Amino acid sequence: MKAYKVTVNGNVYEITLEVIDKSEVKAPAAAPASTASAAPAPAAPAEGTAVTAPMPGTILKVNVKNGDAVKKGAVLMVLEAMKMENEIMAAADGVVTSLSVSEGAAVEAGAVLCTLQ
Repeated sequence: MKAYKVTVNGNVYEITLEVIDKSEVKAPAAAPASTASAAPAPAAPAEGTAVTAPMPGTILKVNVKNGDAVKKGAVLMVLEAMKMENEIMAAADGVVTSLSVSEGAAVEAGAVLCTLQ
């Protein structure tokens, strides 16, 4: 056994590590393959342009609903990622034909948030 002092954020901790022979180390067992299938990918929009999440995060606010006309640059929703609020804006003028998320929803990068036509 070997004793060490470690300082983390100004706090001093005493730790003890056991020295072992490499022949005693066992390789971890491989995890069994999961039999559960992954969640299906969202369906591609039938018509229009999909607005997708640029990064994983949580939808804080949805400013539009189905049928709303929007102008280029209008803020469609707010996505929180890494404690920062990111505005998701319309890339072009259009009408919201489908809304795929609601406030509080967790989304992955590339997830379809809404569709504009």
